[in-house]
Amino acid sequence: MTDIDPRTVPSLFTRDLLALAQRDDFDRIETAVERLAGCTSPIQLTGHTTTVDATTHEVLRHYTTASEPLGRLLIACGNRRASRCPACSRTYAADTYQLIRAGLSGGKGTPDAVRTHPRVFTTLTAPSFGPVHNRPTTRTGKARHCRCGAHHPADHPTLGTPLDPTTYDYAGAVLFNAHAGALWARFTTYLRRAVARAAGLTTAELRETCRVSFAKVAEFQKRGLVHFHAIIRLDGPDGGTTAPPDWATPDLLTCAVRQAAGRVAITVTGDSIGARELRWGAQLDIREIARPDATADGSAPLTDAAVAGYVAKYATKSAEGTGTIDRPLYCTRCKGRGRTPTGGGLTEECHRCAGAGLAEPIADLRVAGHVRQMIRTCWDLGTRPDFADLKLTKWAHMLGFRGHFSTKSRRYSTTLGHLRGVRRTWQAGQARIRAGHLPIDQDTTLVVSDWRFLATGYTPGEELLAQAVRDNRAATQRLKREGDLL
Repeated sequence: MTDIDPRTVPSLFTRDLLALAQRDDFDRIETAVERLAGCTSPIQLTGHTTTVDATTHEVLRHYTTASEPLGRLLIACGNRRASRCPACSRTYAADTYQLIRAGLSGGKGTPDAVRTHPRVFTTLTAPSFGPVHNRPTTRTGKARHCRCGAHHPADHPTLGTPLDPTTYDYAGAVLFNAHAGALWARFTTYLRRAVARAAGLTTAELRETCRVSFAKVAEFQKRGLVHFHAIIRLDGPDGGTTAPPDWATPDLLTCAVRQAAGRVAITVTGDSIGARELRWGAQLDIREIARPDATADGSAPLTDAAVAGYVAKYATKSAEGTGTIDRPLYCTRCKGRGRTPTGGGLTEECHRCAGAGLAEPIADLRVAGHVRQMIRTCWDLGTRPDFADLKLTKWAHMLGFRGHFSTKSRRYSTTLGHLRGVRRTWQAGQARIRAGHLPIDQDTTLVVSDWRFLATGYTPGEELLAQAVRDNRAATQRLKREGDLL
């Protein structure tokens, strides 16, 4: 069979793949793509790394991207958002699961005794800024009519949208999202005070006997407002490695959480909106997490694995679940200002955005009307001097929310950086074994590296190989799920 001339193939992707397949080192290209496990936008690096014996100065190993088939090294993007990279988001979710689970059950440097500490799973919601379409139910779970008089299916597009958009408080909704992180920070302060007060201690005395540890994740509701799911735990003074005092009980922690959530308030003022007081919503859910010795009589509703899986699921989601976009809206050339410097302290209208500061018109976005109005409100408030510090134009695509989606206190458990470091060390060790290299003694070796960013993404042919990897992994997962159902 004669080789096909890639130049005669009309498709760019197929043409590039044929050109790669006819190379003698095609198997190395294929292996490099498979190693990324389906990453959608890998990072291309050029450079070299050299491992030297610090005593004898002997070069033990040298690697350079010049020896790679295409002259660069591909590494996974590591993006946590499933909308950007499903493959890397699964890794992030797995790491988050391990981090959360370690703080619940022990492991990864956290003692197993931590599972006996008082723990609750708390959900802090946003207040109402106007009635919206929803699916209310009775206490028995029976569906009731929405305020509009209809029964909405679970996937109905009107869910979460205002019944009357003209009276909905869009400014309040955007400002709540923008201050959600500050509300959480204030909640943790009031929570420590509430625990100390319940124990008959001052806040300073509390630090000597008990520590409040937590891990939380943010989730966007369908109405475009953020709320927080948090695991809150009472430890000894040194965190999870020490036992809490005898007075620390789940009931005490539950009462303290309820008191702290009710006290939190932030007042926001502006010339255009006056004074607004921002608080958590009335729907506060606090549930005790089951101890390992709990009986299956319904007294302890949540298990460690269930909570860790629930939190990890939302760690990879962003605001896209509300129907918004997953990219910033401001013009990158003028940073959203609408004008660019010309020298001598003068500026001129940005040619890219025609002075609007927007990368694309809000009216042209493929989003629902409610989301569009949230974005427009972010942009309008962000251009006013009294709200400049909130950087709402930068975070308009996030509907004003500018905080981290997952955070934890220092002593809750291990860190994502530690988990990734352990994985990198293991992968590097496996690579040395496959290459037949001797193990590296960290105390007697020196690694000198020089890496530079080249670009992101694949070549068209590599993209086809990556898509095949994604399809194979999806098929494997589908067969696994079907096997579990049998």
